[in-house]
Amino acid sequence: MAGNSFGKIFVLHTFGESHGPAIGGIIDGCPAGLEIDLNFIQAQLDRRKPGQSKITTQRKESDTVEILSGIFEGKSLGTPIGFLIRNEDQKSKDYSHIAKKFRPSHADFTYQEKYGIRDYRGGGRSSARETACRVVAGAIALQILSKWGISVNSFVQRVHNIELEKDFKHLDFSLIDSNDVRCPDPDTAEAMFQLIDETRKAGDTLGGAIVGVVEGIPAGWGEPVFDKLHADLGKAMLSINAAKGFEIGSGFDGTFMKGSEHNDLFELRDGKTSTVTNHSGGIQGGISNGENLQFKVGFKPIATIMQDQKSVDEDGNETLVKGKGRHDPCVLPRAVPIVDAMTALVLVDHALRARNNRF
Repeated sequence: MAGNSFGKIFVLHTFGESHGPAIGGIIDGCPAGLEIDLNFIQAQLDRRKPGQSKITTQRKESDTVEILSGIFEGKSLGTPIGFLIRNEDQKSKDYSHIAKKFRPSHADFTYQEKYGIRDYRGGGRSSARETACRVVAGAIALQILSKWGISVNSFVQRVHNIELEKDFKHLDFSLIDSNDVRCPDPDTAEAMFQLIDETRKAGDTLGGAIVGVVEGIPAGWGEPVFDKLHADLGKAMLSINAAKGFEIGSGFDGTFMKGSEHNDLFELRDGKTSTVTNHSGGIQGGISNGENLQFKVGFKPIATIMQDQKSVDEDGNETLVKGKGRHDPCVLPRAVPIVDAMTALVLVDHALRARNNRF
């Protein structure tokens, strides 16, 4: 199976299936001498792990990371960082009823067509369980960015039709983790929580959007043709399970504007070239311009619902499929640390490339 690596200099390779003994990864290209806070890595994993509240899957996983190589006396060696996260609470019997059935909007049919074999237990390799590995690598990347004065914050901006309409400049990012939804506005978060819980009880699921903001990024990161910074961010976000859309800056709203309205005019601010507006989302020509990076990721409703749905099986027979076991009614709350992680992986990879472009 190809496509299990991400990055060009700061590279993450992941392995494992949802109901196998463990998942894990190898991080290659991490600079030597970085002081690595293992508690921070675990804290990021705790933000993603299942069983956090009644609006997330009740699968119980400690998601304790085991570092196998590449770190000595609290610092990176510059050698590959190997890590493992053991699966502790698999209930494979919850999936025996769909061993030969194709669940609607899952990867069951496409995996079967491509490989001729699939691990039906929790989706196997296509499960969002794999994203825990991204969070480990992303937590290291976030620590690198922090040393450079760069902060990454993602938050739930919309759940179904409940939307936080405040500009991020008027939000307190310290409130992101103050509630189970990870929306930094308490009133909006409470409305989102109630809607998710009602939908869960009805056996259905919801989608929505996550906004990402990066502050402190310098101008000059990104490659101007195929590896544009926003293109790599888009690929990173769309590689996350259930992600269906990506917008940078004004996104699709910008298509309703005229050029005279959309152009980000330059000005000198405190002796620095800046832009009056930021419709570009901090990237122009595929390269960061020194403004804040702003983007949005759209997530579909989780495909597993506790209702009968029409489908077919491997033998071509029509059948019914109904979800069973433990599943998220909405992916958004647990996807926030994954968006943070993928953002950090892209930025560190491009930062290391930028360092090689000029003496």
